[in-house]
Amino acid sequence: MLIEIKAVTKEYRVGIETIHALAGVDLAIEKNEYIAVMGASGSGKSTLMNLLGCLDKCTTGQYLLNNHQTTALSEKALAVVRNKEIGFVFQSFELLPKMNALKNVELPLIYASDVGWFQRRQMAQNALAQVGLTDRMYHKPNQLSGGQKQRVAIARALVCNPSIILADEPTGNLDSATTSDILNLFDQLHLEGHTIVLVTHEDDVAKHARRVIKMHDGLIASDEVLGGVK
Repeated sequence: MLIEIKAVTKEYRVGIETIHALAGVDLAIEKNEYIAVMGASGSGKSTLMNLLGCLDKCTTGQYLLNNHQTTALSEKALAVVRNKEIGFVFQSFELLPKMNALKNVELPLIYASDVGWFQRRQMAQNALAQVGLTDRMYHKPNQLSGGQKQRVAIARALVCNPSIILADEPTGNLDSATTSDILNLFDQLHLEGHTIVLVTHEDDVAKHARRVIKMHDGLIASDEVLGGVK
């Protein structure tokens, strides 16, 4: 099992009020799954993604990634896990404007001490080729379209060969034609063996996934796969 979440809760303090963002979630994700997470604002979907991405820790419960317990890890250890195991794709691309596409994709590899300069450059070039941007690798973000920027972001997510790709509203800033291109790319990555979890509020986007999880009031309200309910 790639991911196991057991009885996870997450609470936030806002003044004197306690917000129960997750209220006891159990979730298992196997390798090469393609999952969409949906839910209204405040449903817990973003909190769940933050926990899956090791950007936050649960209040109670356990999170196992590749059979390794992450709950008690230090911030430094979590940063290593994030860089090695998780590729992030964000709605707003999060590219550094002064760096070209190639250097943006190289960034996660800078923190991998066992990867030298030449190998880093080669891995970044391969990742850009994988998303169809060989001819744009020396362009800066302001020279790229929205779809090309998101392809650079996806290449950056792929470059460390992570265990899982987490995409947060990856088509939220794109027009319909570009959205279709990016979703087709995710479909292809899934066929190549990648595990993908994406947050979306759009049914048309969720239909590309093979499993749809709907959140409500900090709980999983439904977990639907092709052929029935999981």
